[in-house]
Amino acid sequence: MRKSVLTLTILLQFVLYAQNDDSCNCCTENHRAFDFWIGEWNVVNSKDGSPAGSSMISKGQDGCVIHEKWTSAKAGYTGTSLNFYNAEINQWEQLWVDNAGDVLKLRGNKVDNQMILVSEEFEKDGKTFINRITWTKNDDGTVRQLWQVLGEGNSVSIVFDGLYRKVQKTKNR
Repeated sequence: MRKSVLTLTILLQFVLYAQNDDSCNCCTENHRAFDFWIGEWNVVNSKDGSPAGSSMISKGQDGCVIHEKWTSAKAGYTGTSLNFYNAEINQWEQLWVDNAGDVLKLRGNKVDNQMILVSEEFEKDGKTFINRITWTKNDDGTVRQLWQVLGEGNSVSIVFDGLYRKVQKTKNR
């Protein structure tokens, strides 16, 4: 009987400690480095201001994941990404998947006011390339996303250059 009471007491203390534990596995500065991208956004093309789409960026898994839900202004195209700080390798990682079946995996870190993520090298037509996507936190609260494909000999092509503007919430009167 004594062993049962002791075991129960230890178990109860463990449960109470776990409920009152204020530790947060993903509350470091590194884990919060991409929080500037969180929000509900209307996205326009930087070049001409035309609508590019909308994006809902939210935190989940107790702050360990940033989840993006993208809807293009072009009907029928959507995508989603999971973004997280991988403490084992001290880098941010992104996994992007869209409804066309395309997948993109990126890694990198925040430098000043930019999150810079790159893909592994890939080959196309006998040439080597990488994807580099840079999110820049602007002073006015917008975020610029620039997706470039970098090739041999410093060749650069721009896949996407968009400006994220927060959706303004209207109050019901």
